[in-house]
Amino acid sequence: MPVSTQLLVGARIYSSHAPDATSMAVTDGIVSWVGDERAARALHPGADVVDLDGAFVAPAFVDTHVHITALGLNIVGLDLVGVGSLRECLDRLSSFAHLHRDAIIWGHGWDETTWPEGVPPTTSQLDEAAPGRAVYLSRVDAHSAVCSTALRQSIASLPDAAGYSPEGPLTVEAHHAARTEARSLLTTRQRSAARAAALDAIASRGVVAVHECGGPDISGLDDFRELLATSHGVEVRGYWGEAVADADEARHLLQSTGAHALGGDLFIDGSVGSHTAWLGEPYADQSGSTGKSYLGVAEIADHIRACTVAGIQSGFHVIGDAAVAAALDAFALVVDELGGPAVAALGHRLEHAEMMSDRDVARMASWGVIASVQPVFDALWGGTEGLYARRLGAERALTLNPFAKAASGGVPLAFGSDAPVTPVEPWAMLRAAVHHRAPASGISPRAAFSAATKGAWRAGGVRDGVAGTLNPGAPASYAVWDVGELVVDAPKDSVQRWSTDPRSRVPALPRLDDAPAPVLLRSVHRGSVVYER
Repeated sequence: MPVSTQLLVGARIYSSHAPDATSMAVTDGIVSWVGDERAARALHPGADVVDLDGAFVAPAFVDTHVHITALGLNIVGLDLVGVGSLRECLDRLSSFAHLHRDAIIWGHGWDETTWPEGVPPTTSQLDEAAPGRAVYLSRVDAHSAVCSTALRQSIASLPDAAGYSPEGPLTVEAHHAARTEARSLLTTRQRSAARAAALDAIASRGVVAVHECGGPDISGLDDFRELLATSHGVEVRGYWGEAVADADEARHLLQSTGAHALGGDLFIDGSVGSHTAWLGEPYADQSGSTGKSYLGVAEIADHIRACTVAGIQSGFHVIGDAAVAAALDAFALVVDELGGPAVAALGHRLEHAEMMSDRDVARMASWGVIASVQPVFDALWGGTEGLYARRLGAERALTLNPFAKAASGGVPLAFGSDAPVTPVEPWAMLRAAVHHRAPASGISPRAAFSAATKGAWRAGGVRDGVAGTLNPGAPASYAVWDVGELVVDAPKDSVQRWSTDPRSRVPALPRLDDAPAPVLLRSVHRGSVVYER
């Protein structure tokens, strides 16, 4: 086949290879040249030339933690994110119920901590708003849900499950049972429409690859397989969260699910908002409670050992400090048995890892454990007056999501949204990582951008050194943005003069303050257009 080269000119290219580049050549889906436009035209006389009129060209984003179908159900269904009161939530449910006659009303995103009433909906209130209907409304963190009587009555074992409440939100095992039942009422058509809507929305944000975090209690195997078989320009890597006991079981599970790895949302604990994150000290607003643990150290170690022996990446959902410590105690057992290099070679992951101590950071760095984190959690719930402060107290709240400590300690960072828990908005995600509510925990724009591109590819097992860059030899996975001024900046607490000096040849990025967000014009993955405005 003849070689095809496209030459982008008149651009501002983000490339460490040539920080002042205005041109980039792409040959058969690979970045083949980056540099000055005059030289580009001379070196590529027969190329297809595209003038970008000053647009900013950067590596496309990767989101390392999403739930595609759940995100799509919010787009095409009952979206409760940002609802301002209990009354508004119930009114929105009532209106939706009148317009839609599906077997299940699936909604997501309510957050009672932002409402004047300060309490979640009750079963009786759901029944009044949607009489006789099966209703499943998950909290914004997706670790608890309120459910109608019609849905509850279809689950015979529900009253005996841990986390059951007759009128209030269902948590832990009761929530998992309710979610599984609600999910079974979704039709193939509903799931397909939701997936398409979610992938289209993701593509429109400059994201060309995602890590779907599925599992028995999250999306179910049918939906997971359907997603992995879906044809779309956005690349999907599947992470299946189910524990295994030995290497043969790990290999079989990987093959039978079609997953890329056995991790993601393999729950060790829950969430702070639902009081199910596993803490070392009790919640400030729930005396005596330290949350929930789903796996013990021995079970965690079994999974890590099995995956390591089988050559499979593993990972776990950990939010509370006790959960993080348990995971790392388990890693220590496996490191003692198999050796640090064998463990580090797989790039095992901890999802969320919101409460990392100095000792945790040192152990993660030593064993190459990647922190797959969500900066917008801090933007939404951090600080001295947010949800974390109410649940944990202000002092403890300011220790959450310590990105600077992790990065400076050598922990590889990868960024994601956990959509639909937070939206797929990569520039807002970077802004949250830089302008952390605990200023000493913020990282530089350059480090944040790397965690959402090169670091995210690495978290997905791509360790070729060029994925997530626009250096020669890298896959041509890039986004073209309409944006104003580009700057080289750093958090106030970590400014290094060399990095902001123009002579340092550090590539510039869009402003991450209150300036308008960049507007996506086009995204391309491995040379193929994924989105065009």
